Amino acid sequence: MMAELIAWVLVAAIAAYACAGGTDYGAGFWDLMAGGADRGKRPRWLIDHAMAPVWEVNNVWLIFVFVVMWTGFPTMFQAVFEAMWLPLALAAVGLVLRGAGFALRKPSRRLAKRRVYGAMFAISSLLTPFFLGAVLGGIASGRVAVGTTASADAWANSTSVLTGLLAIAATAFLGAVFLCSDARRFGADDLVEYFRLRALLAFAAVVVLALIALPVTHSDAQYVWEGLTGGWGLLLVVLAAVGGLATVLLLLRRSYGWSRYTSVASVALTVGAWGFAQSPYLLPTSLTVAEAAGAAHTLRWLAIVTLIAIVLVGPALVLLYRLDTLGELEPLTDADTRAARAPGDNV
Repeated sequence: MMAELIAWVLVAAIAAYACAGGTDYGAGFWDLMAGGADRGKRPRWLIDHAMAPVWEVNNVWLIFVFVVMWTGFPTMFQAVFEAMWLPLALAAVGLVLRGAGFALRKPSRRLAKRRVYGAMFAISSLLTPFFLGAVLGGIASGRVAVGTTASADAWANSTSVLTGLLAIAATAFLGAVFLCSDARRFGADDLVEYFRLRALLAFAAVVVLALIALPVTHSDAQYVWEGLTGGWGLLLVVLAAVGGLATVLLLLRRSYGWSRYTSVASVALTVGAWGFAQSPYLLPTSLTVAEAAGAAHTLRWLAIVTLIAIVLVGPALVLLYRLDTLGELEPLTDADTRAARAPGDNV
């Protein structure tokens, strides 16, 4: 029972990162698609202001995922990192470059440097969710087991590629939905319609990729397919679809506040459906939750520490997200970040 509880904590943490961190990845995707310096100036301005207060906090969820994995399920952790070290390493490089690009773009005075840092941020926002999704696809398709050696087939197969593309599309959907509300909050009325259209297009991309994934999953990830088409997995898939359609309806009605909640619910429910579809396996169909679990006393302490973290850190995160939603958190201005000017600045 303790191992199952920790496993669901892991699924919940993955869902939280998919929603919180995914929103940031989606903003980076639209940064990449914004166009040249002149045409993309306004969208990138909004993305900078919307992400600045919370983007570092959202990565806390990823750290929590890894801590729970290596502490609660060390056998799974070892198997995944042995088989998937290359895509995970590429995702980690993307995380570092993405953070550096975003942090250094705004204070840079030279246009050439801004372009380099901006490209670093935008491209990494595309590659990182793809590789993380590819890892999940490889696990879901049963290509990872204890003792599996690293190979391209583990993460470059049809299920992994589609899962990676779905991760990009889902984060683009989340990012655009949130940016609609952010545009209204910052008084950028011209960008509300700009990102509303992109949110609708991203949702259409999610639907198309999901339809393509149906036959692929049926043939390449049979166990997960059966879990998604029956029981709790199917129920959560249906609820996720309802959440996505509700988001589209709210966007069409220009109700941007509620659309945030429905879009997050849609993505979180999808992750939950994946968790039910794999149950009772962590690595279908070779490693169950019970087999992968660490020592009983380790799990007990992990549960205690998790509970303490929820009590101490949870309210602070809720307050932070709430203050950001209300527009109470202001990013640093140009005056705050202005460095000493050098020859060639703004050139």
